[in-house]
Amino acid sequence: MTRKLGYLGPEGSFSHVACETLYPGAVHIPFPTIPDTIDAAKENHIDIAVVPLENTIEGSVNITLDYILHYQRLDMIKELTLPIDQHLMVHKKYKESWKDEITNVFSHPHAVAQCHLFVRNHLPTAKVEHISSTAAAAKLVRDHPDEPMAAIANEGAASIYGLEIVGRKINDYQNNHTRFVALSNEKATKEVTSSCHETGVKTTLMVTLPEDHSGALHQVLSAFSWRKLNLTKIESRPMKTGIGNYFFIIDVENELDDVLVPGAIKEIEALGCKVSVLGSYTCYLKITK
Repeated sequence: MTRKLGYLGPEGSFSHVACETLYPGAVHIPFPTIPDTIDAAKENHIDIAVVPLENTIEGSVNITLDYILHYQRLDMIKELTLPIDQHLMVHKKYKESWKDEITNVFSHPHAVAQCHLFVRNHLPTAKVEHISSTAAAAKLVRDHPDEPMAAIANEGAASIYGLEIVGRKINDYQNNHTRFVALSNEKATKEVTSSCHETGVKTTLMVTLPEDHSGALHQVLSAFSWRKLNLTKIESRPMKTGIGNYFFIIDVENELDDVLVPGAIKEIEALGCKVSVLGSYTCYLKITK
């Protein structure tokens, strides 16, 4: 049976590219928001949700992290790191006059932040407005041909919505990547397509420290250190119970084996911490030409 996958739409978003890359043979279904996509997977309306988790320029996608931690817990079953090139696109009638006529620029907040310098230098008087996704911005421009607006989105969106790219690779930093995760009630699998390069295996943990325990974080990190478990990321997130109350998201560069990671978890729990495994999964990098 063909699996159904959800992504932040509409068609042509970076989430759509990630979805097609990880699961090219599946049915891909767009959703208007990241929470809607995650809800659909949790409630088994779709099999897997592919959502953005982190960008090299703008950091974590907080709405994704907070929603899966506080509301809809799903297993992380795959990761894809996707190179991100942002482009400025307009309706064809503004192809030659965009610098003088464009008054509004639409895109997702992360995309806007990634292209701050370009917009400031080339469209200093334009009003920058946020929208749910880069593809939604491109669709908006397509649907309003008589309004002097531009979108920041990917090349695929320009093709889908018939727009002209007037600024290529406009992100402020060229080493721009976004990390996507596949979330599901299913267990992780190791299927992969020829467009991906396997980069390793990762286990993601959520650790809640005991209250008023000085040195607790140091002790937690020591449990990984003496086992020579490399941590690729550690991030604090608010528990939303009061000022100063945080838990930690820790990415361990190791599979959830029978010895090392379980041993570290038991040692951390012995300190009075709470530990949840958010997933143990294979990581991939999209191959670009």
